[in-house]
Amino acid sequence: MAKKNRKAKRTKSAQPQQSKAAKANSRRAFLQYGIAGGAVAVVGGYFGVTSLQASICEADLTKLGKGTPTIVQIHDPQCPVCNRLQREARKAIKAMDGDQPDFLVANIKTLEGSTFAADHGVPHITLLLFDGKGEMKQVIQGPHSRDQLQPIFEAHMARYNRS
Repeated sequence: MAKKNRKAKRTKSAQPQQSKAAKANSRRAFLQYGIAGGAVAVVGGYFGVTSLQASICEADLTKLGKGTPTIVQIHDPQCPVCNRLQREARKAIKAMDGDQPDFLVANIKTLEGSTFAADHGVPHITLLLFDGKGEMKQVIQGPHSRDQLQPIFEAHMARYNRS
């Protein structure tokens, strides 16, 4: 029986045991990575929700004609040219001095957006400029850069501010 106990002791001592300090370090590392991962998830969630809210706000076509000049993009979210036009239009609006028009998006993949585009007789890759009363004043078709759009948007706002 003494031989059996010696063998059991040898097998136990032959296995490397993790020290208490190493266990504490691994727990600490796990907590640190967990906290960092949680922070990344919270920040990512915030920006995701903010982006979703902006998209919902831009899709609200009922804002048209509420007193502020508005630019409406007829948009297909699967169209790379439409996505580029949307980025350029947003940049042009942000770069404007003074008052800025509202920017709305009529997504042609939705019933509301496709109906809006059909009512105005325009295809996607199009910007429609409306006055504060909701009357369409100008149509811009095709891709344009921020440098091309900004003076058009500023002239549109200037016409609105004079009347």
